[in-house]
Amino acid sequence: MTEFKEKNMFEVVSKSPDDTAAIGEKIGKIISTGTVICLYGDLGAGKTFFVKNLAKGLGINEEVTSPTFNIMNVYDGKLPLYHFDLYRLEQEQELDDIGFFDYVEEPDGIVVIEWADKFGECLPDDYISLTIEHMEESPQERKLIFDVRGSVYTKLFQEVEGLCQF
Repeated sequence: MTEFKEKNMFEVVSKSPDDTAAIGEKIGKIISTGTVICLYGDLGAGKTFFVKNLAKGLGINEEVTSPTFNIMNVYDGKLPLYHFDLYRLEQEQELDDIGFFDYVEEPDGIVVIEWADKFGECLPDDYISLTIEHMEESPQERKLIFDVRGSVYTKLFQEVEGLCQF
Protein backbone atom coordinates (compact mmCIF):
# COMPACT_ATOMS: atom_id res chain seq x y z
CA MET A 1 0.00 0.00 0.00
CA THR A 2 1.36 3.39 -0.99
CA GLU A 3 0.69 6.48 1.07
CA PHE A 4 1.39 10.02 -0.13
CA LYS A 5 2.58 12.89 2.04
CA GLU A 6 3.59 15.50 -0.52
CA LYS A 7 4.35 15.54 -4.22
CA ASN A 8 8.06 14.74 -3.85
CA MET A 9 7.60 12.06 -1.21
CA PHE A 10 5.77 8.77 -0.87
CA GLU A 11 5.72 5.80 1.48
CA VAL A 12 5.23 2.13 0.85
CA VAL A 13 4.82 -0.62 3.43
CA SER A 14 6.78 -3.71 2.53
CA LYS A 15 5.00 -6.70 4.04
CA SER A 16 8.02 -9.01 3.79
CA PRO A 17 11.69 -9.21 2.86
CA ASP A 18 10.52 -10.51 -0.55
CA ASP A 19 8.59 -7.27 -1.12
CA THR A 20 11.61 -5.17 -0.16
CA ALA A 21 13.84 -7.29 -2.40
CA ALA A 22 11.44 -6.87 -5.33
CA ILE A 23 11.39 -3.08 -4.91
CA GLY A 24 15.20 -2.90 -4.84
CA GLU A 25 15.58 -5.14 -7.87
CA LYS A 26 12.95 -3.25 -9.90
CA ILE A 27 14.68 0.06 -9.14
CA GLY A 28 18.02 -1.45 -10.19
CA LYS A 29 16.54 -2.32 -13.58
CA ILE A 30 15.41 1.24 -14.36
CA ILE A 31 18.02 3.38 -12.60
CA SER A 32 20.27 5.53 -14.76
CA THR A 33 23.91 6.57 -14.67
CA GLY A 34 24.66 9.33 -12.23
CA THR A 35 21.93 8.53 -9.72
CA VAL A 36 22.72 9.07 -6.04
CA ILE A 37 20.58 7.31 -3.43
CA CYS A 38 20.99 8.20 0.25
CA LEU A 39 19.84 5.57 2.72
CA TYR A 40 18.62 6.27 6.23
CA GLY A 41 17.45 3.94 8.98
CA ASP A 42 18.43 2.26 12.20
CA LEU A 43 20.87 -0.64 12.43
CA GLY A 44 19.19 -3.73 11.02
CA ALA A 45 16.47 -1.80 9.19
CA GLY A 46 17.43 -3.33 5.84
CA LYS A 47 19.63 -0.74 4.13
CA THR A 48 22.24 -3.23 2.94
CA PHE A 49 19.52 -5.74 2.05
CA PHE A 50 17.97 -3.10 -0.20
CA VAL A 51 21.36 -2.45 -1.86
CA LYS A 52 21.89 -6.20 -2.45
CA ASN A 53 18.67 -6.32 -4.41
CA LEU A 54 19.31 -3.05 -6.21
CA ALA A 55 22.57 -4.68 -7.33
CA LYS A 56 20.65 -7.70 -8.66
CA GLY A 57 18.62 -5.34 -10.81
CA LEU A 58 21.88 -3.88 -12.11
CA GLY A 59 23.02 -7.36 -13.15
CA ILE A 60 25.64 -7.63 -10.43
CA ASN A 61 26.27 -11.29 -9.69
CA GLU A 62 28.84 -11.03 -6.91
CA GLU A 63 27.92 -10.97 -3.23
CA VAL A 64 27.08 -7.47 -2.02
CA THR A 65 28.13 -6.81 1.57
CA SER A 66 28.04 -3.84 3.88
CA PRO A 67 31.12 -1.67 3.42
CA THR A 68 31.16 -0.75 7.11
CA PHE A 69 34.89 -1.42 7.48
CA ASN A 70 35.94 -0.73 3.88
CA ILE A 71 33.82 2.47 3.77
CA MET A 72 33.19 1.86 0.04
CA ASN A 73 32.66 -1.23 -2.12
CA VAL A 74 32.60 -1.11 -5.92
CA TYR A 75 30.60 -3.58 -8.00
CA ASP A 76 30.47 -3.98 -11.77
CA GLY A 77 27.17 -4.62 -13.52
CA LYS A 78 25.36 -2.90 -16.37
CA LEU A 79 26.45 0.23 -14.46
CA PRO A 80 29.11 0.50 -11.75
CA LEU A 81 27.70 0.57 -8.22
CA TYR A 82 29.59 2.59 -5.61
CA HIS A 83 28.29 1.56 -2.19
CA PHE A 84 29.35 3.81 0.70
CA ASP A 85 28.80 3.27 4.41
CA LEU A 86 29.63 6.40 6.42
CA TYR A 87 28.81 4.88 9.83
CA ARG A 88 32.42 4.72 11.05
CA LEU A 89 33.49 8.16 9.80
CA GLU A 90 33.71 10.96 12.35
CA GLN A 91 34.97 14.05 10.49
CA GLU A 92 34.25 15.67 7.14
CA GLN A 93 37.97 15.50 6.27
CA GLU A 94 37.63 11.72 6.11
CA LEU A 95 35.28 12.15 3.14
CA ASP A 96 38.09 13.90 1.27
CA ASP A 97 40.51 11.17 2.31
CA ILE A 98 38.38 8.44 0.69
CA GLY A 99 37.62 10.44 -2.48
CA PHE A 100 33.91 10.65 -1.63
CA PHE A 101 33.31 13.87 -3.55
CA ASP A 102 34.88 12.45 -6.72
CA TYR A 103 32.14 9.81 -6.76
CA VAL A 104 29.10 11.88 -5.77
CA GLU A 105 29.65 15.10 -7.71
CA GLU A 106 29.59 13.58 -11.20
CA PRO A 107 28.97 9.84 -10.83
CA ASP A 108 29.78 7.55 -13.74
CA GLY A 109 27.56 4.89 -12.21
CA ILE A 110 25.16 4.56 -9.29
CA VAL A 111 26.13 5.86 -5.85
CA VAL A 112 24.40 4.51 -2.75
CA ILE A 113 25.26 6.06 0.62
CA GLU A 114 24.32 4.36 3.88
CA TRP A 115 24.25 6.60 6.97
CA ALA A 116 24.12 9.68 4.74
CA ASP A 117 22.71 11.70 7.64
CA LYS A 118 26.14 11.75 9.31
CA PHE A 119 27.32 14.26 6.69
CA GLY A 120 24.09 15.75 5.36
CA GLU A 121 25.77 19.07 4.52
CA CYS A 122 28.22 17.23 2.23
CA LEU A 123 25.62 15.52 0.05
CA PRO A 124 25.02 16.64 -3.52
CA ASP A 125 22.11 18.98 -4.28
CA ASP A 126 20.24 16.22 -6.13
CA TYR A 127 19.59 12.74 -4.79
CA ILE A 128 16.89 10.26 -3.92
CA SER A 129 16.42 9.75 -0.21
CA LEU A 130 15.20 6.39 1.10
CA THR A 131 14.41 5.93 4.77
CA ILE A 132 13.75 2.36 5.90
CA GLU A 133 11.91 1.92 9.19
CA HIS A 134 10.94 -1.13 11.23
CA MET A 135 7.20 -1.57 11.69
CA GLU A 136 6.36 -2.23 15.35
CA GLU A 137 3.37 -4.39 14.44
CA SER A 138 5.40 -6.97 12.53
CA PRO A 139 9.16 -7.67 12.50
CA GLN A 140 8.95 -8.64 8.79
CA GLU A 141 7.38 -5.37 7.65
CA ARG A 142 9.24 -2.20 6.74
CA LYS A 143 8.09 1.29 5.87
CA LEU A 144 10.06 2.67 2.92
CA ILE A 145 9.88 6.45 2.64
CA PHE A 146 11.09 7.82 -0.69
CA ASP A 147 11.87 11.51 -1.16
CA VAL A 148 13.53 13.36 -4.01
CA ARG A 149 15.94 16.23 -3.33
CA GLY A 150 16.57 18.70 -6.13
CA SER A 151 15.08 18.40 -9.61
CA VAL A 152 17.43 16.07 -11.51
CA TYR A 153 15.74 12.82 -10.48
CA THR A 154 12.08 13.86 -10.71
CA LYS A 155 11.31 11.59 -13.69
CA LEU A 156 13.16 8.62 -12.17
CA PHE A 157 11.40 9.29 -8.85
CA GLN A 158 8.01 9.09 -10.61
CA GLU A 159 9.04 5.78 -12.21
CA VAL A 160 10.11 4.43 -8.80
CA GLU A 161 6.77 5.47 -7.36
CA GLY A 162 5.01 3.49 -10.10
CA LEU A 163 7.13 0.41 -9.38
CA CYS A 164 6.15 0.45 -5.72
CA GLN A 165 2.47 -0.05 -6.41
CA PHE A 166 1.55 -3.53 -5.16
